[in-house]
Amino acid sequence: MRIPPQPITERQRPTPVSRPETGGAAFQEILKKRLDTSTLKFSGHAQARLRLRGIQLDAEQLRKLEEAVDKAAAKGSRDTLVVMNGNVFVVSVRNRTVITVVDRDSARENVFTQIDSAVLTD
Repeated sequence: MRIPPQPITERQRPTPVSRPETGGAAFQEILKKRLDTSTLKFSGHAQARLRLRGIQLDAEQLRKLEEAVDKAAAKGSRDTLVVMNGNVFVVSVRNRTVITVVDRDSARENVFTQIDSAVLTD
């Protein structure tokens, strides 16, 4: 059995991938998208506490908070207390919702109830 010769064809070259511009505006857009696509939600109460106490989370802190919630979920937690950078976050693990936020000064001598785990980060 003889296989007939095939015509030689030119290979297609892959299209080069364009890279995003580096600069402040591009970084801000990436940060905003990251915050918008976070797997965590913040309750209205938690948002009010963040504003009232002047607590701001950057992308890295948000990532650490998400990782802490993931660790609590892996252990079967339902509601967890996350301590990060001196701030305390009470999070519903099942709903992936931050319920409240307490800063270092307000957290002193407080009792946190209805949690079944705590995650310490830094």
